[in-house]
Amino acid sequence: MTNQKQPRIVVIGGGTGLPILLRGLKQYPVHLTAIVTVADDGGSSGKLRQDLQIPAPGDIRNVMMALSEVDPFIQELFQHRFHAASELSGHSLGNLIIAATTSIKGDFVEAIQEMSKVLKVTGQVLPAANQSVVLHAEMADGAIISGESQIPLYGSRIKRVFLTPETIQPLPETIDAIRNADLIIIGPGSLYTSILPNLLIPDLGEEVCRASAKKIYICNLMTQAGETTDFTASDHVQAIYHHMNNEFLHTVLVNNGEIPLHIQALYEEEYAKPVVYDVDNLRALGLHVIEDKIITFENNLIRHDTEAVAKIFYSMLAGSRDLAQS
Repeated sequence: MTNQKQPRIVVIGGGTGLPILLRGLKQYPVHLTAIVTVADDGGSSGKLRQDLQIPAPGDIRNVMMALSEVDPFIQELFQHRFHAASELSGHSLGNLIIAATTSIKGDFVEAIQEMSKVLKVTGQVLPAANQSVVLHAEMADGAIISGESQIPLYGSRIKRVFLTPETIQPLPETIDAIRNADLIIIGPGSLYTSILPNLLIPDLGEEVCRASAKKIYICNLMTQAGETTDFTASDHVQAIYHHMNNEFLHTVLVNNGEIPLHIQALYEEEYAKPVVYDVDNLRALGLHVIEDKIITFENNLIRHDTEAVAKIFYSMLAGSRDLAQS
C-alpha cells in the first residue's frame, strides 16, 4: 500500500511520551507525521540552543530514533550520552550530529530531513517551528517564569503559558500534514511543556482546531509536580481548551488499568500520583471517552503501552471503534 493510500496520522507532542506512541504506530500500514516541540531548553538541547542558535534537537532526536529502522547499534550510538568531565559532558552524540548537519545544510529542517534518510526513518518528522522559541509561564501568583526547564521548578500553579518571539512561522509541511490528516493525536506528554508549546505556534494550533480529521487526546497516566499537581483528566482538557479558545477535541483516551501500590509510592516521592479520570466530566464536555488498559511497568516506570494504544488507534481507522463527533 502506498503512502498516498494509507491512512494519514499526525501525532503532536514531545518528551518521552511521543516516541513511545510512535514505536507502536509504525508497525501498522499508516503514514505517520510527528510534529515535535522545540521549546526544550535544558541539558544538551539547551546548551546547543544557546551556543549555536538552533532549535532544540533533543525531542527530535528521540522521535527519529523511535521511527528509525537502522541497526540497533547505530541507534545506541546516536543515543549515547557523554559523561566525561569535559565540555562534552551531558551531550548526546545524536544532538551533536543534528547540530553539525544543521551547520552543514544551513537549515534545521533540512538537517532533520537528511538525518531521517540516513536513519531510515518511517514517516515524517517535523519540528513545530524552524527557529528557536522560548516558553514562558504566567503563574497563579502573577510571576512570569521563562524557560521550559524552569517552569516546573517554580512551585506555583500555572495560569497560562505563551511563546516568544511573537512572530513564529510554522512549517508549510506541518500545515499540509494537518489539513490532510485522517487522525490527529495529541499527547501523551507534559501538558504545559510538551503539548501546548506545539499548539501555541500561530497558525499551527488554529489549523488543528479547523482540521476535518478526528482529534484525540491521550491523557497522561500520572500528574506532574510543578505542572499538573492534583489535575483530573478534565482539568487537562480544560487547560488545552483555555489556551486554544476552542473546544476542538472529539475523543479522549484514558487508562483503566491498575497501578501497583509500590510503584505509586515511588512516584509519590516525586509528588506525582495517578490522574483521576473523571469520565462524567469528560462526557459533559462533549467528549467521546475510550477507557482501556493502556499502561505498562518497566523498571518501576509507568508508561503507556505502545502496542495497546497503537492497536486502539488503528482499529479506529479501520472502523471498528466509534469515532463519533461530539
